[in-house]
Amino acid sequence: MHLTTPYYLIDKSKLLQNMEKIARLRELSGAKALLALKCFATWSVFDLMREYMDGTTSSSLNEVRLGHERFGKETHAYSVAYADYEIDEVVSHADKIIFNTIGQLQRFEKQSSGIIRGLRLNPGVSSSSFDLADPARPFSRLGEWDLKQVEPVMDLVSGFMIHNNCENGDFDLFDRMLGQIEEKFGPLLKKADWISLGGGIHFTGENYPLEKFAERLKRFSGEYDVQVYLEPGEASITKSTTLEVTVLDKLYNGKDLVVVDSSIEAHMLDLLIYRENAKVHPNQGPHRYMVCGKSCLAGDIFGEFDFPNELNVGDRISIQDTAGYTMVKKNWFNGVKMPAIAIRELDGSLRTVREFDYADYEHSLS
Repeated sequence: MHLTTPYYLIDKSKLLQNMEKIARLRELSGAKALLALKCFATWSVFDLMREYMDGTTSSSLNEVRLGHERFGKETHAYSVAYADYEIDEVVSHADKIIFNTIGQLQRFEKQSSGIIRGLRLNPGVSSSSFDLADPARPFSRLGEWDLKQVEPVMDLVSGFMIHNNCENGDFDLFDRMLGQIEEKFGPLLKKADWISLGGGIHFTGENYPLEKFAERLKRFSGEYDVQVYLEPGEASITKSTTLEVTVLDKLYNGKDLVVVDSSIEAHMLDLLIYRENAKVHPNQGPHRYMVCGKSCLAGDIFGEFDFPNELNVGDRISIQDTAGYTMVKKNWFNGVKMPAIAIRELDGSLRTVREFDYADYEHSLS
């Protein structure tokens, strides 16, 4: 089957490898795993993912509704701040609602009384190397810091969410930070029924000590008699997806450049935000090219990569590992054609599940 580029290609066999690691962790640790929709929300593969995960967690009304309607199972609602006009609908789609602050908890105490409630805690430490993404950055608005302020509202909540990991593939760092959480919030944890440790833990990565991680989670669960939740985003979908693009033009301007039918600003925005390069595999060979997007942004550049053969107009390039924080952030900058979404099934067959056209672009504006 020949598909017209650009398109995101989700490979279910690679996705399954992550799902099997998640299932193994659940079995060994007793922890539950919720897909973080802020990272990945392409619901056409939820049929596979729901067999290995316990539900979803969200950051907005739209996400909690999507999780409830498209994934099912447990549905956790979280938001930095809920508006008065949306809280009732949020509650209608959720099994648990986690408030970011005591102020929001008290403001919506009545509306949320019919479901399980939690509060976000901020331990003041994180694994993030980017200030932009650091939940423990100075003056952070993400969660409550003061144990003494939380204790008086414990009758309103039964658990906590603590999200302070970010692309953390270092088990020892996770272990050390969890110890700091226990030291700071121990009295609160002992009063809780459940604790979510959030996402950002790269436990499906190669050579991650899954058994040690499971043992630590099980020990934490037993120490405080709580149900532990994890909220894997990237860990759920890492290395499962590519962005397939085609070379449209080539030129030499001190370096060999190729222009492709995609855009980093429109289709892989996180790379631009964090000043990171895309990934091409195997990135080896004698022919080096700067791969550029087709938008008018001067810095619309995927990166410089090595190829085994000279690139020419019409050649295909596969940009690797493009599931997390990509499809959820794609946009219509420059009106560049939106990548379709395709799936490679477990039997190897390909199918396109969504294509975008002019009407989608037009209707995104007014």
